[in-house]
Amino acid sequence: VWRHDGNRIIGWNPTPRTARVYNSSVVPYGDGFIGIFRADLKHGKPQLHIGHSLDGLKWDIENEEIHWKDEQGVLYEPAYSYDPRLVKTGDTYYIIWCSDFAGAAIAIGKTKDFKDFTRLENPFIPFNRNGVLFPRMINDKYRLLSRPSDSGHTIWRYLHK
Repeated sequence: VWRHDGNRIIGWNPTPRTARVYNSSVVPYGDGFIGIFRADLKHGKPQLHIGHSLDGLKWDIENEEIHWKDEQGVLYEPAYSYDPRLVKTGDTYYIIWCSDFAGAAIAIGKTKDFKDFTRLENPFIPFNRNGVLFPRMINDKYRLLSRPSDSGHTIWRYLHK
């Protein structure tokens, strides 16, 4: 296993509001890379932040977390957000993360420009987390891999929407 000699790539207190950043999801974007990062705010609450990089090693993490609107345009702020996944399908980037919906639940949102973010309906009931959306449709359906997160933990299953 190769590990970059310059680790940690993102150090402590990367922005004025955040204490630490980890569990990122990065894709090529424009002339560099863009990522969605779990950033624990200094009071401990995890939220999703955007990061930009030209080389994938030096990152500029935005101080403000992602602000979501629902499909009707109403502001929607999750209680917490962590473990993001980022996948491009067509001209849309989908962000899948763990949020709170009467317990740990998979949340999903989308963006085309990393400026405006739309939160979609939860694809599963609690308790699920760590969802991964396949980048291509299979038989004209989106496919999402999830991990139920109950007291038994860690059983993977193949689900579709």
